[in-house]
Amino acid sequence: MNKDKRIEILTRLRDENPNPETELEYTSPFELLVAVTLSAQATDVSVNKATRKLFPVANTPEAIVALGVDGLKEYIKTIGLFNSKANNVVKLSQILVEQHNSEVPENREALEALPGVGRKTANVVLNCAFGWPTIAVDTHIFRVSNRTNFAKGKDVVEVEKKLDKVVPKEFKVDVHHWLILHGRYVCTARKPKCGSCLIEDLCEFKEKTDC
Repeated sequence: MNKDKRIEILTRLRDENPNPETELEYTSPFELLVAVTLSAQATDVSVNKATRKLFPVANTPEAIVALGVDGLKEYIKTIGLFNSKANNVVKLSQILVEQHNSEVPENREALEALPGVGRKTANVVLNCAFGWPTIAVDTHIFRVSNRTNFAKGKDVVEVEKKLDKVVPKEFKVDVHHWLILHGRYVCTARKPKCGSCLIEDLCEFKEKTDC
């Protein structure tokens, strides 16, 4: 895919949604960190249902530590892998209290050193909480990038590097939101809705559908 086509795709996505946001609900960097950690292999909808009950009770590192693993499990037991996630969230909260003055660090290495926090989670936190132009490649972005030929790669790291290279600076802060939402609602996994896609004429997917 050439540069002009990529810019037109991004321009159309921006025009449709000028101020995209994550669908995870949060009011602080710590709430976002917890929500993203809980969202691994789970839907944003399921995480939001749980955190709407959790955050009014515990939305600081100290409060999560006081709640404890068993207490936290009661709030997140509807989310997949809740046992390991409860352990990770309590441990990362303890580290934030002990090493970071209970603040979420604006630092990739420090974030990735936290239990349950990988590169994708760190990218989301840096982007959404601190405005960094990081691109968190999930299954939706991986699919859309490869299917459209926008940024092909054999794994998420390769796609992230390709996107970082080909996406112009003016689009970088918001691009992962546009691609996630496009993959979630239009360029869906089983059957993409090509007939109602605003970038269908620019997409290089060869097996387009009519829906």
